[in-house]
Amino acid sequence: MTSDLLSNNSLTPLETGGNECIIITGATGFLGRQILALLLERYPEARFVLPVRDKGSSSPEQRIESIVKQICSSKSRARAVARIEVARADLRLDRCGLSSYDYDKVVAQTTRIIHSAATVRFDHPLDEARYINVGGTVSMLALASEAYKRGVMRSFTHVGTAFVAGDRNGTAYEDELEKGQSFRNTYEQTKCEAERFVRDRMNELPIIITRPSIIVGDSRTGITTSFKALYWPLKVYAKGWWRTVPGYPEAVIDLVPVDFVSEAVAHLAFEPKALGKCAHVCAGPRGNATIKAISDYASRIFNRPRPRFVEPAIFLALILPLLNLLLLGNRRRVLKEGHVYTPYFRMKTIFDTSNAEALLSPAGIEAPNVMAYIEKLFQYCIETDWGNKHLQGRSTK
Repeated sequence: MTSDLLSNNSLTPLETGGNECIIITGATGFLGRQILALLLERYPEARFVLPVRDKGSSSPEQRIESIVKQICSSKSRARAVARIEVARADLRLDRCGLSSYDYDKVVAQTTRIIHSAATVRFDHPLDEARYINVGGTVSMLALASEAYKRGVMRSFTHVGTAFVAGDRNGTAYEDELEKGQSFRNTYEQTKCEAERFVRDRMNELPIIITRPSIIVGDSRTGITTSFKALYWPLKVYAKGWWRTVPGYPEAVIDLVPVDFVSEAVAHLAFEPKALGKCAHVCAGPRGNATIKAISDYASRIFNRPRPRFVEPAIFLALILPLLNLLLLGNRRRVLKEGHVYTPYFRMKTIFDTSNAEALLSPAGIEAPNVMAYIEKLFQYCIETDWGNKHLQGRSTK
């Protein structure tokens, strides 16, 4: 699956994307593939460069071909394949791991970059998380700078996270970054560090920063390809393995469905008014929910007793040491794996969405209220047994 990036330098109307060559990092991920699907459809003449690492037994080309089959109709697949260049790359390395020739070839044609690649694991050692999240961002900024010097770069869209706000209470605003906050894990810390590098280049490059909150399945179908984040503690509860929550019923959970996030990122990447701005792609004050509201609904859907909320300090000081001694099997495994999620059970941060709403509302793109689609997410979990069953006729597109 290859295409000649230098085959067509003629300018055609922007609406069709005829003079666009767009790099999407993280295209094999949950969000990246949805962004790719939207842009393939929206800009039928645009070309795409997808940097993909060698991983496992499947080649980068095979992985992208599999994704194209999932996100494109049978009629449009051949055309989509012809517009995609798969670059065997490693963003953590100098020149993204490309040869000088290939790197120069990509730089010469790149008009936009959507950088969504990152590790979203909470338990990476700091050096490893920094190597991926910060190193990859710095490499892509260097590529963008070279393309901008040549007069071809139009926008660099950084997909960060609203959780750069860290472990703090109150309202987190879009135009702030470092406020003396601490972080719950290395993911939050390194995404904050990466965004600092991006912000430091905002006076030099056409940059847009997007900050999604917790990304979940499609709001219309519930479909997801990732059962992490919210899904892990939800599965533990639904299976009856655990119902004690070391947190507060009023803790805030800001969820956003992947269809909204991909629409928002795809739109902002082409929105001139978004240049130099940061947008919280979040449910925000009007659309978020509390843990109690979500857990009460889950109790009904999964037919389980309501969760028991325990003061976090008491749980950590008294209950946790005792459980570590007594529990075996699934419950002990849950206790061990669940520690990365427990800090979010006491979260009281509200993400301001003023910039996002001003930029997205004119295009009719609005974050749905969490409780308006939560049943779709739960039902998909039940129907697929948390991703263990394949549903015929269901597509991620």
